[in-house]
Amino acid sequence: MIDFRAVTLAEADRVTRAMHALQPQLPGAAVRVSGGMDRPPFERTPAVADLFGSARDVAASLGRTLSEGATGGASDGNLTAALNVPTLDGLGAIGNGAHALDEHVVIADLPWRAALVAGLVGHLLAR
Repeated sequence: MIDFRAVTLAEADRVTRAMHALQPQLPGAAVRVSGGMDRPPFERTPAVADLFGSARDVAASLGRTLSEGATGGASDGNLTAALNVPTLDGLGAIGNGAHALDEHVVIADLPWRAALVAGLVGHLLAR
């Protein structure tokens, strides 16, 4: 099994084609490639950048700085973004240790994160 990540769909397609074109290099060897990517890349489109700008503005109105980042992971947001739906990921609780025994949430940050999401929804409804 090979797990690879790509930043764009074009790059994912290029890597997938290259993997399916692999040929054995030793006599008697065989190469079998099956499957493909199970999550499309979460591309940073102009619509995603605009949506992040709105979230950043709402955060600023709450006295907070919101930074943009990427993890290279795969979330359900990858699926909606691939459908050209402007999508943000990571608006949930702040914490650390994702998917590990020490995973935790910073309870003190829950009110401002809820205010951020509520403010963003209000901003989008007012557009």
